[in-house]
Amino acid sequence: MLSERVITAALRILNTSYLAQRPTKATTLPGPVPGRTYTLYAHVPFCERLCLYCSFNRFIFNEDRARAYFKRLRSEMHMVADLGYDFPSLYIGGGTPTILLDELCETIDLARSLFGITEVSCETSPNHLGPELVAALSDRVQRLSVGVQSFEETLLHQMDRLEKYGNGRALFDAVESVAGKFHSLNVDMIFNFPSQTEEMLERDMAILKGTGTNQTTFYPLMASPKTRAELADAVGTIDYGREARYYKFIAEGLSSDFTAASSWTYSRDTSSMIDEYIVDTEEYVGIGSGAQSFIHGRFHSNTFSLKDYIERIDSGTMSVAKQGSPYSKKALMRYRFVTDLFGLKLDKQRFLRDFGVTAERGLAAELAFMRVAGGIDQETADYVTLTEKGRYLLMVMMRETLATSNDLRDKARAELPFEERMQLIEGEGTGCEEPSRLVAS
Repeated sequence: MLSERVITAALRILNTSYLAQRPTKATTLPGPVPGRTYTLYAHVPFCERLCLYCSFNRFIFNEDRARAYFKRLRSEMHMVADLGYDFPSLYIGGGTPTILLDELCETIDLARSLFGITEVSCETSPNHLGPELVAALSDRVQRLSVGVQSFEETLLHQMDRLEKYGNGRALFDAVESVAGKFHSLNVDMIFNFPSQTEEMLERDMAILKGTGTNQTTFYPLMASPKTRAELADAVGTIDYGREARYYKFIAEGLSSDFTAASSWTYSRDTSSMIDEYIVDTEEYVGIGSGAQSFIHGRFHSNTFSLKDYIERIDSGTMSVAKQGSPYSKKALMRYRFVTDLFGLKLDKQRFLRDFGVTAERGLAAELAFMRVAGGIDQETADYVTLTEKGRYLLMVMMRETLATSNDLRDKARAELPFEERMQLIEGEGTGCEEPSRLVAS
Protein backbone atom coordinates (compact mmCIF):
# COMPACT_ATOMS: atom_id res chain seq x y z
CA MET A 1 0.00 0.00 0.00
CA LEU A 2 1.55 3.29 -1.14
CA SER A 3 0.14 5.38 1.73
CA GLU A 4 1.56 2.92 4.29
CA ARG A 5 5.00 3.10 2.66
CA VAL A 6 4.91 6.92 2.64
CA ILE A 7 3.97 7.07 6.33
CA THR A 8 6.57 4.46 7.28
CA ALA A 9 9.36 6.33 5.47
CA ALA A 10 8.32 9.71 6.89
CA LEU A 11 7.98 8.50 10.46
CA ARG A 12 11.34 6.72 10.42
CA ILE A 13 12.91 10.09 9.61
CA LEU A 14 10.81 12.31 11.89
CA ASN A 15 10.90 10.03 14.93
CA THR A 16 14.67 9.91 14.89
CA SER A 17 14.69 13.57 15.93
CA TYR A 18 11.38 13.68 17.84
CA LEU A 19 12.35 10.82 20.16
CA ALA A 20 16.08 11.50 20.47
CA GLN A 21 17.35 12.03 24.01
CA ARG A 22 20.64 12.97 25.60
CA PRO A 23 22.12 12.29 29.06
CA THR A 24 21.09 14.84 31.66
CA LYS A 25 22.43 15.83 35.05
CA ALA A 26 18.92 16.62 36.29
CA THR A 27 18.15 15.07 39.66
CA THR A 28 14.39 15.46 39.44
CA LEU A 29 11.54 15.76 36.97
CA PRO A 30 9.93 19.17 36.41
CA GLY A 31 6.86 19.93 38.46
CA PRO A 32 3.29 20.03 37.17
CA VAL A 33 1.55 22.88 35.38
CA PRO A 34 -1.35 24.07 37.57
CA GLY A 35 -4.68 22.86 36.24
CA ARG A 36 -3.18 20.31 33.86
CA THR A 37 -4.12 16.64 34.23
CA TYR A 38 -1.48 13.90 34.15
CA THR A 39 -1.41 10.10 34.20
CA LEU A 40 1.00 8.13 36.41
CA TYR A 41 2.87 5.19 34.85
CA ALA A 42 4.80 2.72 37.02
CA HIS A 43 7.22 0.22 35.46
CA VAL A 44 7.96 -3.20 36.97
CA PRO A 45 10.84 -4.68 34.92
CA PHE A 46 10.78 -8.34 35.98
CA CYS A 47 9.73 -11.44 34.03
CA GLU A 48 10.12 -15.16 34.53
CA ARG A 49 11.31 -15.42 30.93
CA LEU A 50 12.31 -12.79 28.36
CA CYS A 51 10.45 -12.67 25.03
CA LEU A 52 12.48 -12.13 21.87
CA TYR A 53 10.16 -9.51 20.38
CA CYS A 54 9.89 -7.35 23.54
CA SER A 55 12.12 -4.28 23.86
CA PHE A 56 10.76 -2.91 27.12
CA ASN A 57 13.15 -2.69 30.04
CA ARG A 58 12.91 -6.14 31.66
CA PHE A 59 15.12 -8.56 33.54
CA ILE A 60 14.88 -12.13 34.76
CA PHE A 61 12.98 -12.27 38.04
CA ASN A 62 14.90 -12.53 41.30
CA GLU A 63 12.77 -12.15 44.44
CA ASP A 64 15.29 -10.25 46.58
CA ARG A 65 16.05 -7.89 43.72
CA ALA A 66 12.36 -7.38 42.94
CA ARG A 67 11.40 -6.62 46.56
CA ALA A 68 14.23 -4.11 46.81
CA TYR A 69 13.00 -2.53 43.61
CA PHE A 70 9.36 -2.23 44.70
CA LYS A 71 10.51 -0.48 47.88
CA ARG A 72 12.35 2.17 45.83
CA LEU A 73 9.45 2.46 43.40
CA ARG A 74 7.27 3.53 46.30
CA SER A 75 9.95 5.98 47.46
CA GLU A 76 10.01 7.50 43.98
CA MET A 77 6.23 7.79 44.15
CA HIS A 78 6.60 9.91 47.28
CA MET A 79 9.07 12.15 45.41
CA VAL A 80 6.53 12.68 42.64
CA ALA A 81 3.89 13.60 45.22
CA ASP A 82 6.31 16.08 46.80
CA LEU A 83 6.62 17.83 43.42
CA GLY A 84 2.90 18.62 43.62
CA TYR A 85 1.51 16.12 41.14
CA ASP A 86 -1.89 14.52 41.37
CA PHE A 87 -3.28 11.80 39.11
CA PRO A 88 -6.74 10.43 38.35
CA SER A 89 -5.32 7.22 36.88
CA LEU A 90 -2.41 4.82 37.31
CA TYR A 91 -1.09 2.43 34.67
CA ILE A 92 1.29 -0.34 35.80
CA GLY A 93 3.28 -2.05 33.08
CA GLY A 94 6.35 -4.18 32.65
CA GLY A 95 7.83 -6.68 32.65
CA THR A 96 5.21 -8.53 34.63
CA PRO A 97 3.78 -6.26 37.36
CA THR A 98 2.00 -9.16 39.10
CA ILE A 99 5.30 -10.96 39.72
CA LEU A 100 4.90 -10.24 43.49
CA LEU A 101 1.26 -9.62 44.35
CA ASP A 102 1.88 -8.42 47.90
CA GLU A 103 4.36 -5.78 46.71
CA LEU A 104 2.05 -4.73 43.90
CA CYS A 105 -0.89 -4.33 46.28
CA GLU A 106 1.18 -2.22 48.66
CA THR A 107 2.27 -0.04 45.74
CA ILE A 108 -1.29 0.48 44.47
CA ASP A 109 -2.53 1.26 47.97
CA LEU A 110 0.20 3.87 48.42
CA ALA A 111 -0.66 5.49 45.09
CA ARG A 112 -4.29 5.77 46.13
CA SER A 113 -3.32 7.32 49.45
CA LEU A 114 -1.01 9.90 47.82
CA PHE A 115 -3.10 10.85 44.79
CA GLY A 116 -6.73 11.14 43.71
CA ILE A 117 -6.54 7.93 41.70
CA THR A 118 -9.90 6.46 40.77
CA GLU A 119 -8.78 4.08 38.03
CA VAL A 120 -5.93 1.55 38.00
CA SER A 121 -4.83 -0.44 34.94
CA CYS A 122 -2.36 -3.29 35.23
CA GLU A 123 -0.66 -5.78 32.93
CA THR A 124 -0.17 -9.45 33.73
CA SER A 125 0.80 -12.78 32.18
CA PRO A 126 -1.41 -15.85 31.57
CA ASN A 127 0.31 -18.00 34.20
CA HIS A 128 -0.59 -15.44 36.88
CA LEU A 129 -4.34 -15.61 36.24
CA GLY A 130 -6.35 -17.37 38.91
CA PRO A 131 -8.12 -17.02 42.27
CA GLU A 132 -5.11 -15.52 44.08
CA LEU A 133 -4.77 -12.71 41.54
CA VAL A 134 -8.51 -12.03 41.55
CA ALA A 135 -8.62 -11.91 45.35
CA ALA A 136 -5.71 -9.46 45.48
CA LEU A 137 -6.59 -7.17 42.59
CA SER A 138 -10.33 -7.25 41.85
CA ASP A 139 -10.95 -4.40 44.30
CA ARG A 140 -7.75 -2.55 43.37
CA VAL A 141 -7.54 -2.82 39.57
CA GLN A 142 -10.33 -1.73 37.24
CA ARG A 143 -8.65 -2.74 33.99
CA LEU A 144 -6.52 -5.86 33.71
CA SER A 145 -4.57 -6.62 30.53
CA VAL A 146 -3.12 -10.08 29.85
CA GLY A 147 -0.57 -10.86 27.15
CA VAL A 148 -1.73 -13.97 25.27
CA GLN A 149 -0.37 -13.08 21.78
CA SER A 150 -1.90 -16.18 20.15
CA PHE A 151 -3.73 -19.40 20.98
CA GLU A 152 -1.92 -21.23 18.14
CA GLU A 153 0.51 -23.84 19.43
CA THR A 154 2.87 -23.41 16.45
CA LEU A 155 3.19 -19.69 17.05
CA LEU A 156 3.46 -20.08 20.82
CA HIS A 157 6.36 -22.47 20.27
CA GLN A 158 8.10 -20.01 17.93
CA MET A 159 7.60 -17.20 20.43
CA ASP A 160 9.09 -19.41 23.15
CA ARG A 161 5.84 -19.15 25.14
CA LEU A 162 4.42 -22.68 24.84
CA GLU A 163 6.44 -24.24 27.67
CA LYS A 164 5.95 -21.25 29.93
CA TYR A 165 2.24 -20.56 29.46
CA GLY A 166 0.81 -23.75 28.01
CA ASN A 167 -1.13 -24.48 24.83
CA GLY A 168 -4.22 -22.76 23.47
CA ARG A 169 -6.56 -24.73 25.73
CA ALA A 170 -4.61 -23.73 28.84
CA LEU A 171 -4.59 -20.08 27.75
CA PHE A 172 -8.32 -20.15 27.06
CA ASP A 173 -9.05 -21.63 30.49
CA ALA A 174 -6.84 -19.07 32.22
CA VAL A 175 -8.50 -16.09 30.54
CA GLU A 176 -12.01 -17.49 30.97
CA SER A 177 -11.37 -18.01 34.70
CA VAL A 178 -11.03 -14.25 35.32
CA ALA A 179 -13.53 -12.95 32.75
CA GLY A 180 -16.14 -10.82 34.48
CA LYS A 181 -13.99 -10.31 37.58
CA PHE A 182 -12.74 -6.88 36.47
CA HIS A 183 -14.44 -3.85 34.96
CA SER A 184 -12.33 -4.45 31.86
CA LEU A 185 -10.35 -7.53 30.88
CA ASN A 186 -8.14 -6.92 27.85
CA VAL A 187 -6.40 -9.71 25.93
CA ASP A 188 -3.30 -8.67 23.98
CA MET A 189 -2.80 -10.45 20.66
CA ILE A 190 -0.14 -10.17 17.95
CA PHE A 191 -0.73 -10.22 14.21
CA ASN A 192 1.58 -10.36 11.20
CA PHE A 193 3.96 -12.81 12.87
CA PRO A 194 6.07 -14.22 9.98
CA SER A 195 4.56 -17.72 9.97
CA GLN A 196 1.01 -16.63 10.84
CA THR A 197 -1.76 -17.36 8.32
CA GLU A 198 -5.30 -16.02 7.93
CA GLU A 199 -6.57 -19.39 9.09
CA MET A 200 -4.57 -19.02 12.30
CA LEU A 201 -5.95 -15.52 12.82
CA GLU A 202 -9.48 -16.76 12.26
CA ARG A 203 -9.05 -19.49 14.89
CA ASP A 204 -7.49 -17.00 17.30
CA MET A 205 -10.46 -14.65 16.96
CA ALA A 206 -12.98 -17.48 17.41
CA ILE A 207 -11.26 -18.69 20.59
CA LEU A 208 -10.89 -15.14 21.88
CA LYS A 209 -14.61 -14.46 21.56
CA GLY A 210 -15.35 -17.55 23.61
CA THR A 211 -13.21 -16.48 26.58
CA GLY A 212 -15.68 -13.83 27.72
CA THR A 213 -13.11 -11.02 27.59
CA ASN A 214 -14.67 -7.62 26.99
CA GLN A 215 -11.68 -6.08 25.20
CA THR A 216 -8.86 -7.12 22.93
CA THR A 217 -5.87 -5.39 21.40
CA PHE A 218 -4.34 -6.74 18.20
CA TYR A 219 -0.84 -5.33 17.96
CA PRO A 220 1.08 -5.58 14.70
CA LEU A 221 4.45 -7.21 15.23
CA MET A 222 6.65 -4.15 15.72
CA ALA A 223 10.32 -4.62 16.24
CA SER A 224 13.34 -2.38 16.46
CA PRO A 225 16.03 -2.78 13.79
CA LYS A 226 17.95 -5.02 16.20
CA THR A 227 15.05 -7.35 17.00
CA ARG A 228 13.89 -7.37 13.36
CA ALA A 229 17.20 -9.01 12.46
CA GLU A 230 16.97 -11.46 15.36
CA LEU A 231 13.37 -12.34 14.46
CA ALA A 232 14.35 -12.90 10.84
CA ASP A 233 17.02 -15.38 11.92
CA ALA A 234 14.68 -17.15 14.33
CA VAL A 235 11.26 -17.25 12.64
CA GLY A 236 11.41 -15.30 9.38
CA THR A 237 11.22 -11.75 8.03
CA ILE A 238 8.27 -9.49 8.89
CA ASP A 239 6.11 -8.99 5.79
CA TYR A 240 4.72 -5.44 5.97
CA GLY A 241 3.13 -5.92 2.55
CA ARG A 242 0.38 -8.14 4.00
CA GLU A 243 -0.12 -6.13 7.19
CA ALA A 244 -3.03 -4.05 5.79
CA ARG A 245 -4.78 -7.20 4.58
CA TYR A 246 -4.46 -8.84 8.00
CA TYR A 247 -5.65 -5.64 9.70
CA LYS A 248 -8.81 -5.61 7.57
CA PHE A 249 -9.31 -9.33 8.20
CA ILE A 250 -9.19 -8.74 11.98
CA ALA A 251 -11.50 -5.70 11.89
CA GLU A 252 -14.10 -7.64 9.93
CA GLY A 253 -13.67 -10.80 11.99
CA LEU A 254 -14.26 -9.01 15.30
CA SER A 255 -17.07 -6.75 14.09
CA SER A 256 -19.86 -9.12 15.16
CA ASP A 257 -18.83 -8.92 18.83
CA PHE A 258 -16.54 -5.92 19.23
CA THR A 259 -16.44 -2.24 18.25
CA ALA A 260 -13.24 -0.39 17.36
CA ALA A 261 -12.17 1.67 20.39
CA SER A 262 -8.80 2.76 19.01
CA SER A 263 -6.79 1.90 15.93
CA TRP A 264 -5.84 -1.48 17.39
CA THR A 265 -8.17 -1.98 20.35
CA TYR A 266 -11.67 -3.48 20.11
CA SER A 267 -14.22 -3.47 22.91
CA ARG A 268 -17.58 -5.06 23.58
CA ASP A 269 -18.37 -1.92 25.59
CA THR A 270 -16.36 1.22 24.67
CA SER A 271 -16.94 2.67 28.15
CA SER A 272 -14.53 0.03 29.50
CA MET A 273 -11.81 0.72 26.92
CA ILE A 274 -8.24 1.42 27.96
CA ASP A 275 -5.15 1.49 25.79
CA GLU A 276 -1.60 1.49 27.10
CA TYR A 277 -0.53 4.11 24.56
CA ILE A 278 -3.64 6.28 24.46
CA VAL A 279 -4.78 7.73 27.74
CA ASP A 280 -7.11 10.57 28.68
CA THR A 281 -4.16 12.89 29.27
CA GLU A 282 -1.41 13.78 26.79
CA GLU A 283 1.26 14.23 29.44
CA TYR A 284 2.30 11.54 31.89
CA VAL A 285 4.86 10.86 34.60
CA GLY A 286 6.80 7.60 34.56
CA ILE A 287 8.44 6.05 37.62
CA GLY A 288 10.67 3.01 37.78
CA SER A 289 13.74 1.85 35.88
CA GLY A 290 13.31 2.38 32.14
CA ALA A 291 10.07 4.35 32.49
CA GLN A 292 9.49 7.40 30.33
CA SER A 293 7.72 10.69 31.05
CA PHE A 294 6.30 13.31 28.71
CA ILE A 295 6.13 16.59 30.62
CA HIS A 296 6.00 20.17 29.34
CA GLY A 297 6.30 18.85 25.79
CA ARG A 298 9.57 17.03 26.47
CA PHE A 299 10.45 13.36 26.90
CA HIS A 300 12.39 12.20 29.95
CA SER A 301 13.74 8.66 30.41
CA ASN A 302 14.74 6.97 33.66
CA THR A 303 17.91 4.96 34.06
CA PHE A 304 17.77 1.41 32.71
CA SER A 305 20.28 0.17 35.27
CA LEU A 306 18.69 -1.40 38.34
CA LYS A 307 21.85 -0.76 40.34
CA ASP A 308 21.88 2.90 39.32
CA TYR A 309 18.16 3.15 40.01
CA ILE A 310 18.59 1.92 43.59
CA GLU A 311 21.51 4.30 44.19
CA ARG A 312 19.68 7.32 42.82
CA ILE A 313 16.54 6.73 44.87
CA ASP A 314 18.51 5.97 48.03
CA SER A 315 20.44 9.23 47.60
CA GLY A 316 17.17 11.18 47.48
CA THR A 317 17.21 11.97 43.78
CA MET A 318 14.84 10.83 41.06
CA SER A 319 15.92 8.37 38.39
CA VAL A 320 15.72 10.51 35.23
CA ALA A 321 18.87 9.90 33.16
CA LYS A 322 18.07 11.30 29.69
CA GLN A 323 15.82 13.94 28.21
CA GLY A 324 14.85 15.13 24.77
CA SER A 325 14.57 18.62 23.35
CA PRO A 326 11.31 20.50 23.96
CA TYR A 327 8.79 19.90 21.20
CA SER A 328 8.12 22.79 18.86
CA LYS A 329 4.55 23.99 18.38
CA LYS A 330 4.42 22.08 15.08
CA ALA A 331 5.68 18.91 16.74
CA LEU A 332 3.07 19.25 19.49
CA MET A 333 0.34 19.69 16.89
CA ARG A 334 1.50 16.52 15.14
CA TYR A 335 1.60 14.72 18.49
CA ARG A 336 -2.03 15.75 19.06
CA PHE A 337 -2.92 14.64 15.52
CA VAL A 338 -1.58 11.12 16.16
CA THR A 339 -2.88 10.66 19.70
CA ASP A 340 -6.36 12.02 18.99
CA LEU A 341 -6.87 10.18 15.72
CA PHE A 342 -5.37 6.96 17.08
CA GLY A 343 -8.21 7.23 19.58
CA LEU A 344 -10.48 7.63 16.49
CA LYS A 345 -11.46 11.32 16.74
CA LEU A 346 -9.58 14.62 16.38
CA ASP A 347 -11.27 17.30 18.50
CA LYS A 348 -11.01 20.47 16.40
CA GLN A 349 -12.31 22.83 19.07
CA ARG A 350 -9.80 21.59 21.65
CA PHE A 351 -7.08 21.89 19.04
CA LEU A 352 -8.03 25.53 18.36
CA ARG A 353 -8.21 26.30 22.08
CA ASP A 354 -4.80 24.77 22.84
CA PHE A 355 -2.83 25.93 19.80
CA GLY A 356 -4.58 29.13 18.77
CA VAL A 357 -4.94 27.94 15.19
CA THR A 358 -7.44 25.72 13.40
CA ALA A 359 -6.56 22.11 12.66
CA GLU A 360 -7.07 22.85 8.96
CA ARG A 361 -4.33 25.48 9.13
CA GLY A 362 -1.99 23.89 11.64
CA LEU A 363 -2.20 20.41 10.10
CA ALA A 364 -2.90 21.29 6.48
CA ALA A 365 -0.47 18.77 4.95
CA GLU A 366 -1.35 15.97 7.38
CA LEU A 367 -5.10 16.30 6.84
CA ALA A 368 -4.66 16.64 3.06
CA PHE A 369 -2.68 13.39 3.00
CA MET A 370 -5.37 11.58 4.99
CA ARG A 371 -8.10 12.87 2.66
CA VAL A 372 -6.25 11.78 -0.48
CA ALA A 373 -5.47 8.38 1.08
CA GLY A 374 -9.14 7.80 1.87
CA GLY A 375 -8.54 7.83 5.60
CA ILE A 376 -11.15 10.40 6.70
CA ASP A 377 -14.72 9.30 7.31
CA GLN A 378 -16.36 12.48 8.61
CA GLU A 379 -15.04 16.02 8.89
CA THR A 380 -17.28 18.51 10.68
CA ALA A 381 -16.69 21.85 12.37
CA ASP A 382 -15.94 19.97 15.61
CA TYR A 383 -14.38 16.61 14.75
CA VAL A 384 -12.46 14.49 12.27
CA THR A 385 -13.16 10.75 12.30
CA LEU A 386 -11.59 7.89 10.38
CA THR A 387 -12.49 5.19 7.91
CA GLU A 388 -11.19 1.66 8.45
CA LYS A 389 -8.26 2.53 6.18
CA GLY A 390 -7.65 5.66 8.25
CA ARG A 391 -7.54 3.55 11.42
CA TYR A 392 -4.96 1.33 9.75
CA LEU A 393 -2.82 4.32 8.74
CA LEU A 394 -2.88 5.66 12.31
CA MET A 395 -1.88 2.20 13.52
CA VAL A 396 1.09 2.40 11.12
CA MET A 397 2.08 5.74 12.66
CA MET A 398 1.95 4.24 16.13
CA ARG A 399 3.79 1.11 14.98
CA GLU A 400 6.66 3.18 13.62
CA THR A 401 6.79 5.46 16.65
CA LEU A 402 6.97 2.48 19.00
CA ALA A 403 9.53 0.73 16.80
CA THR A 404 11.78 3.78 17.15
CA SER A 405 11.15 3.78 20.91
CA ASN A 406 12.04 0.09 20.99
CA ASP A 407 15.31 0.87 19.22
CA LEU A 408 16.15 3.48 21.85
CA ARG A 409 15.33 1.00 24.62
CA ASP A 410 17.54 -1.65 23.01
CA LYS A 411 20.40 0.85 22.87
CA ALA A 412 19.83 1.91 26.48
CA ARG A 413 20.10 -1.71 27.64
CA ALA A 414 23.21 -2.18 25.50
CA GLU A 415 24.81 0.73 27.36
CA LEU A 416 24.56 -1.07 30.71
CA PRO A 417 27.88 -2.24 32.19
CA PHE A 418 28.71 -5.71 30.89
CA GLU A 419 28.74 -7.28 34.36
CA GLU A 420 25.29 -5.95 35.22
CA ARG A 421 23.86 -6.96 31.85
CA MET A 422 25.07 -10.53 32.28
CA GLN A 423 23.97 -10.81 35.89
CA LEU A 424 20.51 -9.40 35.26
CA ILE A 425 19.83 -11.33 32.07
CA GLU A 426 20.81 -14.56 33.84
CA GLY A 427 18.93 -13.65 37.01
CA GLU A 428 22.07 -13.85 39.11
CA GLY A 429 24.38 -11.46 40.90
CA THR A 430 23.77 -8.62 43.32
CA GLY A 431 23.08 -5.67 41.08
CA CYS A 432 19.97 -4.47 42.91
CA GLU A 433 19.56 -6.10 46.31
CA GLU A 434 19.19 -4.33 49.64
CA PRO A 435 22.50 -2.91 50.94
CA SER A 436 22.52 -5.46 53.76
CA ARG A 437 22.29 -8.28 51.24
CA LEU A 438 25.18 -6.80 49.29
CA VAL A 439 27.34 -6.91 52.38
CA ALA A 440 26.24 -10.43 53.18
CA SER A 441 27.11 -11.61 49.69
